[in-house]
Amino acid sequence: QVQLVESGGGLVQAGGSLRLSCAASGRTFSSYTMGWFRQAPGKEREFVAAIRWSRGSTYYVDSVKGRFTISRDNAKNTMYLQMNSLKPEDTAVYYCAAKRKDYSDYASSYDYWGQGTQVTVSS
Repeated sequence: QVQLVESGGGLVQAGGSLRLSCAASGRTFSSYTMGWFRQAPGKEREFVAAIRWSRGSTYYVDSVKGRFTISRDNAKNTMYLQMNSLKPEDTAVYYCAAKRKDYSDYASSYDYWGQGTQVTVSS
């Protein structure tokens, strides 16, 4: 059974940084794409970033390029999202997700989800 567990959320002032972690278990993820999505109150779930586990190829939504960095640690089966220069509009619940094979920015194409971690950026 695949499990994804996020951690690292919290309250930070605008301009600050946070690092989210997603611990993955239950299978080998070498053929998977792992992603981060976020959902603010009253809004749809939004793609943030993704990484092909084996190749390390990365993808970002335009609004976070240059500020966020996605990475993974194969030995720990853990994915990270380093978030710098945070803005109030980054406030949301952040979810870790996994899908087989190729990259996608559609939430509906992801097979497994974590429970989410709250990120709040104050102005």
